[in-house]
Amino acid sequence: MAAAGWGRRGGSALLRGAVGAAPGRSCSSGAPVRAPSAAAQELQSAGGRRFLLEHAAPFSAFLTDSFGRQHNYLRISLTEKCNLRCQYCMPEEGVQLTPKSELLTAQEIISLARLFVKEGVDKIRLTGGEPLIRPDVVDIVGQLYKIEGLKTIAVTTNGINLARLLPRLKEAGLNAINISLDTLVPAKFEFIVRRKGFHKVMEGIHKATELGYRPVKVNCVVMRGFNEDELLGFVDFTKDLPLDVRFIEYMPFDGNKWNFKKMVSYKEMLDTIKQRWPELEKLPCEASSTAKSYKVPHFQGQISFITSMSEHFCGSCNRLRITADGNLKVCLFGNSEVSLRDHLRSGASEEELVQIIGAAVGRKKKQHAEPALMSFPLCQDALQNPPNSKQWGHTFSHWLTLRTSLPKQMGKALMKNKVIGQLFLPGSHPEQQWHITTGILRTQLRGCCVFQKDPSSTFDTKCLEASPVGQVSVDCQSKEMSPGSEFSTRDSGSSAKVPRASDNLTHTDEEGRATMVDVGGKPDSRRRAVAGAVVRVGEKAFGMVRQNQVKKGDVLAVAQIAGIQGAKLTSQLIPLCHNIPLTHVEVSLSLDEARYAVVIRSSCQTWGRTGVEMEALTAASLAALTVYDMCKAVTHDIVIEEVKLLSKTGGQRGDFSRV
Repeated sequence: MAAAGWGRRGGSALLRGAVGAAPGRSCSSGAPVRAPSAAAQELQSAGGRRFLLEHAAPFSAFLTDSFGRQHNYLRISLTEKCNLRCQYCMPEEGVQLTPKSELLTAQEIISLARLFVKEGVDKIRLTGGEPLIRPDVVDIVGQLYKIEGLKTIAVTTNGINLARLLPRLKEAGLNAINISLDTLVPAKFEFIVRRKGFHKVMEGIHKATELGYRPVKVNCVVMRGFNEDELLGFVDFTKDLPLDVRFIEYMPFDGNKWNFKKMVSYKEMLDTIKQRWPELEKLPCEASSTAKSYKVPHFQGQISFITSMSEHFCGSCNRLRITADGNLKVCLFGNSEVSLRDHLRSGASEEELVQIIGAAVGRKKKQHAEPALMSFPLCQDALQNPPNSKQWGHTFSHWLTLRTSLPKQMGKALMKNKVIGQLFLPGSHPEQQWHITTGILRTQLRGCCVFQKDPSSTFDTKCLEASPVGQVSVDCQSKEMSPGSEFSTRDSGSSAKVPRASDNLTHTDEEGRATMVDVGGKPDSRRRAVAGAVVRVGEKAFGMVRQNQVKKGDVLAVAQIAGIQGAKLTSQLIPLCHNIPLTHVEVSLSLDEARYAVVIRSSCQTWGRTGVEMEALTAASLAALTVYDMCKAVTHDIVIEEVKLLSKTGGQRGDFSRV
């Protein structure tokens, strides 16, 4: 047992008493810290620091696990409550909360924090729920600041209350901020969190930069089909602000069930960004860092990638977590928890608490609890290094082994072509088998098309800005549908101009089986398509939509976003559609009082080898179905009609326009 003046972590009395606390800080008793003596100043020299390093005791054995990982970073949840209702996080009505009496009090939080710091923790992050809705959060930060040996006090917040509280938090001692923000589009923000507040979050980000926080970290969880189309916008966000936008790979929290479809890998994100900024520079990072950092030259800020899934950092994990009700979690993915609150309230001594903590840390596993995640890097390596013919037998055996550790749907995709119903290896060349296998694997890993914003377009902020109810602009009519435009529906007084159709169905082979069209030999060209739909909702529902009185929310805004999401997911919904990198999607809705109808127009465009008619039609259809879903509680007398292609341009078959 170490002497009382040293503490179990080896932080010596010499280090604390001679070197002293940081300037301007108080010791744990609250008394002012005296100016360092000449001896202390000598110790602070390079030689003095060497002396301390050479004579300091090892890091606490209680916070070192069986794999040698030293845990010096503690995350403490202050509350289970949140002032948002994010759709991927909790139901609209919220969740059942733990009774207040079972949550840690401020004093219990400080007591545990002091114990962990004594054992070697030098960074504490306050989380939630939403930590800034706890009334005593400023006081908690102030008390943490007095703990000797604690270097960093950070907070992760949704930013709603940040601008109001930050001046007091900074004065109390907060010195690092992470702000969660998954979209830069106000309407999409309101849709996903079910609350207003986008502008408050932005105000909080700017307030943090004004108060001198460098950098202000912005956490963006990238989810396919939701916000992967905003990657370039987030990078551009760092141009004039000292931000570190951290793109976080989507992690499975729904019962630890892995969902390939939602995850966008770090390498896929990086490829998308490098297409726009090929000069992107990689920045050096510490060995224990969880982030891979990059910077666009001449931008004030930087970007980072948290590769929790594709390239996990379990081997260097230094984090522990305490939940709001006082449970210690040694791994975010693990189900194992130890109640420190119960032991604390039952009168456990400091020594007993340390033993309990040490036992929990000692049981920490080497990697994530989900076995499939451990195999995921093998998938990427195999995709990047296809085998030659001689290697095929061994490699295919490897795939058979890999199949057992991946989700069921993944294994089936590797072994069976669901489109034609044939097993692989029917006498085809080994390298052909490999390309078939990796093609389906890529489909499983990447899910849907990458939706990139046209750099010259202002679509993502313009089209999704909330418009007054009943006055939603129909940009397709004002721009794409204008005379002379490539999207124009030219009123020539004649029937629709339909190019000569193919003599055969293009999606069947010679034996009549369904197959995808091979577009490899087609030239690239600009492809555009406009589609429409009409939803007759009846007089009562029409009035409620116009007045924004439908219980489920803003019908027009939600349907607009649903249409855009549908366009991006077309290749997943329509089996034989190609996965197309869309450069622009626009969905607009207007109200037709004469028919008590919502009129929908959608437009899509790309530069590629196949058209986007299906994407435009899917967008219009999904928007129409969303209108139906949101209004069906009012009436079931709803008719969806006139779902049709209005125009298309580009491609070998020529243009098309409908009168």
